[in-house]
Amino acid sequence: MADADQERSESSMVDGNTLVAMCLARAGVDRMFGVVGIPVTSLANSAVALGVRFIAFHNEQSAGYAASVYGYLTGRPGLLLTVSGPGCVHGLAGLSNAAANAWPMVLISGSSDQSFTGRGDFQELDQIEAVKPFSKFSAKATDISRIPASVFSVIDWAVAGRPGGTYLDLPTDVLRKTVSESEADRLIIQAENERNKELIEKPRINYSEIQTAVELLRKAQRPLIVFGKGAAFARAENALRKLVESTGIPFLPTPMGKGLLSDTHELAATAARSLAIGKCDVALVIGARLNWLLHFGEPPKWSKDVKFILVDVCKEEIELRKPSLGIVGDAKDAVEKLHKEIKDDPFCLGKTHPWVEAIKNKVKENVAKMEVQLAKEIVPFNFLTPMKIIRNAILEMGSPAPILVSEGANTMDVGRSVLVQTEPRTRLDAGTWGTMGVGLGYCIAAAVASPDRLVVAVEGDSGFGFSAMEVETLVRYQLPVVVIVFNNGGVYGGDRRNPDEITGPYKDDPAPTSFVPGAAYHVLVEAFGGKGYLAGTPAELKSALAESFSAWKPTVINVTIDPYAGAESGRLQHKN
Repeated sequence: MADADQERSESSMVDGNTLVAMCLARAGVDRMFGVVGIPVTSLANSAVALGVRFIAFHNEQSAGYAASVYGYLTGRPGLLLTVSGPGCVHGLAGLSNAAANAWPMVLISGSSDQSFTGRGDFQELDQIEAVKPFSKFSAKATDISRIPASVFSVIDWAVAGRPGGTYLDLPTDVLRKTVSESEADRLIIQAENERNKELIEKPRINYSEIQTAVELLRKAQRPLIVFGKGAAFARAENALRKLVESTGIPFLPTPMGKGLLSDTHELAATAARSLAIGKCDVALVIGARLNWLLHFGEPPKWSKDVKFILVDVCKEEIELRKPSLGIVGDAKDAVEKLHKEIKDDPFCLGKTHPWVEAIKNKVKENVAKMEVQLAKEIVPFNFLTPMKIIRNAILEMGSPAPILVSEGANTMDVGRSVLVQTEPRTRLDAGTWGTMGVGLGYCIAAAVASPDRLVVAVEGDSGFGFSAMEVETLVRYQLPVVVIVFNNGGVYGGDRRNPDEITGPYKDDPAPTSFVPGAAYHVLVEAFGGKGYLAGTPAELKSALAESFSAWKPTVINVTIDPYAGAESGRLQHKN
């Protein structure tokens, strides 16, 4: 009888790994990305047993990028699990990406045994210190009793105020400790009751600021509404549509704001961007920062007299930019209040308003110029010919529209101009930080977050190379992802040096920008059981797209591009 009681007692014990998994499940976590190993393999297995889907990667960088964008796509923190030391350092790529883009993410890393601190333990690193530049909040569970409070804290802080990355440190010795099941439940309940609910509350918007904003818009001669991925994260699309269509004000999305309102909307000013930002006298900027992507809101791109109304969830951001008017609050909430205020005393520019007509005429003119270029079938391919074919194939799919992942210099820049976004959160690119290497991680996260949508990646061969091995992950989980590689033989397109630059003892080496010519990227996915295509003509590309878009299987389409098409550094030549 005593032996039976002892057996029941032992079987009801919970170790640190299981307790972490229990807390994650209690917090509503249902997906986690990462690379397992010492000391977190048991944590991943425990999480899976409790209903958390674990997507195992080859590299923590790609897994981190997946976790960061998962937070953007779902509005809930994306989780990355890594081993200690080097694994945590590799995970900083994703954490920093989340911080730069203001997306909620939690990096969870195992760490060395606390009893050996400072003595050179296996993979020892002061990880709390290492993550500081990129983590808005960090917690170290120094004892098993601290696990529940630590888990809930990092999850809550990730979405508090301006979203961002947080970090949870789990020492090896803590993960090995045990408590009884009843004690585990008690610790979880206690930690839940002590959660700071104020952290996740949205800031209350000042009504007088809404009134002032409406008056500025009402009196403007050339108003413009600019919105970014902050508005997309806030799910502000329906509120934005009501505001735009009730006021008749033209709108301009940032690259990842595209699709909140369709690129084909009659008030879309994307194709007249220079005119829109150069001539507007009042700009309502919602969920977008006046950083390099918007030329810092300064002349000569913007008028020196423009009045900015900034809507941002972060007070410090508004104080930094010093706009004419700042509204601190959630983008959706703010837009709804603006629309309500206008609805009570409506105004609308109308289709014949000089400003609206000027924008529409410039859009029509620029679109016509682009279509002339797109009408030409150039073989060997330039960037425009295959991009038009891809655009048409995506549009033919209708709704739900595929999620587009785009990275590369010329590939991303040309794609931004040619590819059409019609639905919210369907464009993922290098983002605020201009991060290369996000491609496959973003693809995997998008497929996991939105299983009802096909994922289509349009990648430069350089961008693809950062994470190409993750095509095995696509095949392993049978994710509906079609990766289209624009293969032009290198960074920007192979060897572009002047003859006088080819000198020195290593002049016979390949150029720093060159890759192996004619690389068979499509064969890589076939090694793991996926489908590969090589396309060098319009007919070959159309056939590959038709088959892969219909199959919804892991696919790589290797598109041969003229190595001399495009420009060095894409549209950022002035920075190189």
